Amino acid sequence: MERHRSAIIAAAAVAPLLCCAVLAAFRGSVTTSTDALVLVLIVVAVAATGDRLAGIVAALSAGAWFDVFLTQPYLRLTIHDRSDVEVTLLLVLVGVLVTEIALWGRRQQARASRRTGYLEGVLGTSSIIALRDASPQVLIDHVAAQIVQVLGIEECRFVPGPGPGPQDVSIDHDGQVTRRGHHVNVERDGLPTDDLIHLVVRQGNFVHGQFVLTSATRVVYPSDVQLRVSVLLADQVGAALTHAG
Repeated sequence: MERHRSAIIAAAAVAPLLCCAVLAAFRGSVTTSTDALVLVLIVVAVAATGDRLAGIVAALSAGAWFDVFLTQPYLRLTIHDRSDVEVTLLLVLVGVLVTEIALWGRRQQARASRRTGYLEGVLGTSSIIALRDASPQVLIDHVAAQIVQVLGIEECRFVPGPGPGPQDVSIDHDGQVTRRGHHVNVERDGLPTDDLIHLVVRQGNFVHGQFVLTSATRVVYPSDVQLRVSVLLADQVGAALTHAG
């Protein structure tokens, strides 16, 4: 969609013009209400792409060309009839509202898709734990790859030994990110790019090691859910290592 955004916006501007030009040839046989409904269909089709700018452009274009071609005085950007003014305003309003509804729907769909992906990752890890012949290293590698995918970071590697120090960036068991003892607002500021991020692998009070996360070349903004899923994945590794020991 991003690759074709310019074409979509151009089509949003031109389609109502072409439609109104065609409808103008049938002024005597087609009512103004029918003309407006046809334009609404075009605006809704553009707005359904979820591109806010394209939806607004289509709505404004439909309102303007409806005025020029389909309301008296024709071929002038002037409306004398009150009902035509209302129809024009409704065209613009419908376009804006449908665009916002489409954007909301796409956001909800994206959230649902992410949640499904997180669940599949956790279930995939659980399936490896369930395999008695699977080595701890297989599980560690799998979880590291899942954490990269869930958080959108560049690299994740397991380091055995003690947990992070008080000056390190770390993700605690509640999914909160701390840096030098201070909470980091990840959804607003993103994960730090100038420090390694440490995710402890433990079972109870026993620390097996930590996943060291890297996000150096770009800022990522994982949600609380993504961070908690990463902690859950690390906890499964901790349980498996305890069982293996």
